[in-house]
Amino acid sequence: MQQSSSSPAPASLARLDGRSGARRHFRLFDYAMVAFVAILLLSNLIGAAKLSWIDVSGAVSATPWLPWHWLVNDSGKMLFGAGILFFPVSYVLGDVLTEVYGYANARRCVWAGFFALIFMAFMSFVVVAMPSAAEWGCAQSGDPAYAGLVRASSAGAVCQSTYVSVFGSTWRIVLASLLAFWAGEFVNSFVLARMKVMTEGRFLWMRTIGSTVFGEGVDSLIFYPVAFLGTWETHSVVVVMVTNWALKVTWEVVLTPVTYAVVGFLKRHEGVDVFDDNTDFSPFAKAPVA
Repeated sequence: MQQSSSSPAPASLARLDGRSGARRHFRLFDYAMVAFVAILLLSNLIGAAKLSWIDVSGAVSATPWLPWHWLVNDSGKMLFGAGILFFPVSYVLGDVLTEVYGYANARRCVWAGFFALIFMAFMSFVVVAMPSAAEWGCAQSGDPAYAGLVRASSAGAVCQSTYVSVFGSTWRIVLASLLAFWAGEFVNSFVLARMKVMTEGRFLWMRTIGSTVFGEGVDSLIFYPVAFLGTWETHSVVVVMVTNWALKVTWEVVLTPVTYAVVGFLKRHEGVDVFDDNTDFSPFAKAPVA
């Protein structure tokens, strides 16, 4: 067996090229793919609609020479989409999939996530568009704050309005999400795979962070202009785009020890280390036949 030089991998791993890795059956790959798609869907479904904030007034006071006015409001609060807390984990898993199983197998996961997002968007559109029953009850309809609205219309009307606010979306946001995810994940996987070959499997931290810088950069450059340019002020689009990109990259840095642990665990159990020496990097390439 050829010794692998990847930091978290033991020396007993067999080195496979990209084509061999694409043909091989891995014991834990299916679980990794399910985790990738599940986190992708949940982060888009649960967190995407909520705008949150973090108080950075202390940092503003300590570093007044920095251009904080681009990032925070007059109260020293920085706004961000709540989904950013978990969506970057899909990029971490994308790094793990490419590092352990190779680009071809990571490509399968990206396509699986892409079509899952399409189905989620279609299902949300159909369910939101269906008429609501007047007697439909939900948490909001029982809230005393909505008692007047319930009497004026119906419990179902109140529930429908809150349901739309959470699960409804415009065609621009759906399109932006699909395009940004597809392009960003493929860039992320490509950069990591090429860097792994160039570094002979060393410096995993540099490869995961570097690929995220490019992947999340492409993701943000596509999503925010497509979704909000012309609706938001251009300044706001730029600020949120740069802020969220920086936060996502920071998440990658913070989760680097977790990435090392997961990569090491999977490589030990699979017994191989895939290097994309002989790989077709086209997003539309078919897996080689065994």
